[in-house]
Amino acid sequence: MKVISNKNNIQILHEDNHLIVVNKRVGDIVQGDKTGDKPLSDVVKEYIKDKYSKPGEVFLGVVHRLDRPTTGIVVFARTSKALTRMNELFSNRKTQKTYWCIVKNKPLESEDKLVHYLKRNEKNNSSKAHLKEVPDSKLASLDYKIIKELNNYFALEINLHTGRHHQIRAQLSAIGSPIKGDLKYGFDRSNSDGGIHLHARKLVFEHPVTKENIEILAPTPDDVIWNAI
Repeated sequence: MKVISNKNNIQILHEDNHLIVVNKRVGDIVQGDKTGDKPLSDVVKEYIKDKYSKPGEVFLGVVHRLDRPTTGIVVFARTSKALTRMNELFSNRKTQKTYWCIVKNKPLESEDKLVHYLKRNEKNNSSKAHLKEVPDSKLASLDYKIIKELNNYFALEINLHTGRHHQIRAQLSAIGSPIKGDLKYGFDRSNSDGGIHLHARKLVFEHPVTKENIEILAPTPDDVIWNAI
């Protein structure tokens, strides 16, 4: 199911009585933060309130987050029961997450498994990937493969085994292949929109109430490089 809501300027990828899944744009923040910018959660609440003419406060639970400069799938829960069960699915790694990204430096292997220990730096909101365990680090693991070679870039598909802070960004930087536009992790130029070419492409999970298998696919942003894939 895909619905475009022009009124609220959001793209709905899946919607039922328990869940609503949207395609996040560059710059959207999933939940309110110290910037004071309007979060995606508020935009989705307004969409639900308008569509269903709901009086009073609309319940919407944030199941997970995506970094502000990234794009793709974000899941919200419309009921407290769905929120509790989705939180369990995510925390117990019972979801399959697939990301696409663009890098300029070709990885040494066309496909590989990366294993690092990530240590988070709260002060500058970043994570550093280490080959060996260091104090306060957490194991991080992912698989990647090159899915397309472009003129100056390479498109990678990534499957996460763990969900660490800035995991994909830090691990790809550690092998010398930072994501396009990601100044924080070593790319040499920013993107014009302030984003990075990292997209939450696919999510597969068991519906928290109906138990059916749900597969969500998010279209990539409309730009020259993504359109070439």
